[in-house]
Amino acid sequence: MNSTVAAVSSNGVYSFTKPNRDSITLLTGLGVEGDVHAGVTVKHRSRVAQDPTQPNLRQVHLIHQELFAELRDAGFDVAPGELGENVTTSGIDLLALPVGTLLHLGDEAVVEVTGLRNPCVQIDDFRRGLLKRVVGRDEDGTLVRKAGIMGVVTAGGVVRPGDPVEAELPAGPHRRLERV
Repeated sequence: MNSTVAAVSSNGVYSFTKPNRDSITLLTGLGVEGDVHAGVTVKHRSRVAQDPTQPNLRQVHLIHQELFAELRDAGFDVAPGELGENVTTSGIDLLALPVGTLLHLGDEAVVEVTGLRNPCVQIDDFRRGLLKRVVGRDEDGTLVRKAGIMGVVTAGGVVRPGDPVEAELPAGPHRRLERV
């Protein structure tokens, strides 16, 4: 199965959801042009409150479209952009990628995977009970976060729905994704 970009989203103001766009422009070292979370240093409010000088490892948020099908089966109707992601993918297991994977999006853009999104209670404000569906425990009791991954832009470019997504794994040994 070919991996593709299913949707792209951005928002210039703080809001849980992000409207879908015809395209977004990724800016090297910054994130999504015009998006509230773009920048060299952290932009997420909770992170800014802790230390506004820390590097922004969450410039781009990606979610796999397959999560929405899983949520729909559990009774939650969620569409691309509604969980605040910038890029919705199809056909790639984002959660299985190691830290440092380079995701080539379209012809030019490259995002380096930094870690897992740590979902917060805002998800339950959006849809009550949804947090339990995107954060859970596996059979061993290990915490599982399914609300997407985060990355930084290493090469800028325009990204559109339908663009190919190619994963370039880093040299081993690979490190599992942790929350960032």
